[in-house]
Amino acid sequence: MPHLLLVALLLLTRLAYGQAVPYGNNPAAGKYATVRGVKLYYEAYGAGPPLLLLHGNGGSSKEFAKTIPYFAKRYRVIAMDSRAHGKSVDRADSLSFEMLADDCAALLTHLHLDSAYVLGWSDGGITALLLALRHPEKVKRLAATGANLWPDSTALMPELWQQMKRGYQEGRTQTFTDPTRKNDWKVFLLDWRHPHIPLTALARIKAPAFIIAGDRDVIRPEHTVAIYQNLPRAWLWLIPNSGHATLHEHADEFNRKTDEFFRARAILPPSR
Repeated sequence: MPHLLLVALLLLTRLAYGQAVPYGNNPAAGKYATVRGVKLYYEAYGAGPPLLLLHGNGGSSKEFAKTIPYFAKRYRVIAMDSRAHGKSVDRADSLSFEMLADDCAALLTHLHLDSAYVLGWSDGGITALLLALRHPEKVKRLAATGANLWPDSTALMPELWQQMKRGYQEGRTQTFTDPTRKNDWKVFLLDWRHPHIPLTALARIKAPAFIIAGDRDVIRPEHTVAIYQNLPRAWLWLIPNSGHATLHEHADEFNRKTDEFFRARAILPPSR
């Protein structure tokens, strides 16, 4: 019996006995695509319009364990590991959100997809915005939760910014030789040094956008509102009693509202 069939049968057995699907490490759904010199890992579930899921800093596609089952009923869900994250290994020294956005566009092209809905959390939300800016033809609609446009205390809550400053001061004089620690430092620097997206640039995003954050998020609420206000067509949702992990803390409501946004017939421009 072919290996892939055995894996599929094993997965069906797990489901039959109520065992959780190993999202982010699922041989039955995972594949690699070599794009832009990097082997990107992704998992695909369901059928229908394509939906690209983008995780946060230091994370992987396993962060969408509460997201994938809902959307896989109606969409072709593609949950990817960004370069230098999860199973997507990247040996280069530099990392930027522009690189991540270009990777997303290349992966969609590799999969012969003209465009997709996009849902990004934290760094994934930043990447979703840049994907819509740099490759507008690839984004049908985007939802971004917990995203920021620049790295300082006007965008991030002071506690997080001070914590990041301490981390940078401790690490900047070190020489990392261990591959894992070297990669972790590169990933940390991504959020320390980036992104740099002017509010005025958001006017060029033509795709409808759903801007989301928790009322106790690590992103300043006024920064989230500013993102919403500078987008041509957008919805805004500040979730009560929620931190940064909106899609985990309020999974059922988050999934329903995001799906409602993706399927809405019209997106009104934000009121000024």
